[in-house]
Order: sequence, then C-alpha cells, then structure tokens
Amino acid sequence: MSIPNPVFVIVMGVSGSGKSTLGAALAKEIGLSYMDGDDLHPPENVTKMSEGIPLNDDDRWPWLYRIRQEGVHACKQYEEPIHGEESKQRGVVIGCSALKKSYRKVLRGEELPPRMNADSAVNDPPMFPTRFVFIHGERDELFKRMFTRKGHYMKPQMLESQLATLEAPDPNEEDGIIIVDLLDSTETQLQKALEGLRIGGSS
Repeated sequence: MSIPNPVFVIVMGVSGSGKSTLGAALAKEIGLSYMDGDDLHPPENVTKMSEGIPLNDDDRWPWLYRIRQEGVHACKQYEEPIHGEESKQRGVVIGCSALKKSYRKVLRGEELPPRMNADSAVNDPPMFPTRFVFIHGERDELFKRMFTRKGHYMKPQMLESQLATLEAPDPNEEDGIIIVDLLDSTETQLQKALEGLRIGGSS
C-alpha cells in the first residue's frame, strides 16, 4: 500500500524523545517539509518555558490550532495537482508533543479549541488523513536524554509535568496511531513509521 496523498503527519512525544530527528528523517524520506512545532509557539509560551513554568491548556490551545492550520494549508495547497506532478507527495510533517487525547482531536480537525469563537475560527473537517507517530520511552531514559540536551529552552524539570500530562495514544481507541520505540535507532523508527503510514496507522 502507498502513503496517503495528501497526509498530515505529527511526530509526537514528550520533550527530548527525538521528535525533530525522526520527523526530519521521515519528511525527507517521503518528500515533505518538516516543521518543529516548538517554533510555532507564541512568544509568551516560550517565555514561560524558558523560566521553567509548565504550560497549561489555555497556553496550548492557540498553539495546537495553529499547528492544525499549518497542516491544512500544506494539504490543501495543491488541491488540484499540477499536471505532471500528480504523484508528488503533498502534506507536511510537524513535531508536536500532542500530549492529550483532546489535543489530538484539535490536531485532527475533529474539534475546535474550547472557547474559540466558531464564527471566526476555521475548522476544516478532516478531509485528509492525520497520522500520529508516537515515540514511546521510559521515564529514566527520557530524563537521561534531557539532562544531556544542549541549547533548548525546555528545562529538565518540566519533563515531569509533561509526563504527568501525557495521555499515551492507544491504537485500539484512536485512529492513525503509529508507535515507535525511543530506544530504537532512527532508521528502525523510520521504517516502522513508514510501514504504519502505508497501512493507515494503528500499528
């Protein structure tokens, strides 16, 4: 089976799990652009995280909505494929923690963020598939990697907050879930992600 075209892929997991590494490799492999969701945070979120203050739902909703709109734009950019480029892969790969099931509903376009004005918001129905590649890892290994991470505003102590918030996706309860192991090499993770994309996730 082939990868859906277009497709919106979110490489998810807590900070330090390797979303950017896998996301960039996956995007390159399937011919899409990669975006780091951290770069889409509003300045006030970055300030809070830089000061070691965990984000709450109210901080995250506008950010999650923006990520969804980036996915919509990438998938709808060429709704009518250019002649001769019908087989070109369309979509985008974005790295995003996507910690809660409710967050993932917003990222799929199934729901709008709470308290968002429905008249002013754009909630494109999920006319294209959204897939989540979840990098699953144990707490001790995640902290080990976090403490050796350089040049990132996320503080190691904030990982505890993310782990407490995380609602790990269950392929039996959510569509389009692909789970890869933190301890696997990037190449092994990549191959597992590609396999999951081709069969529709839930692997």
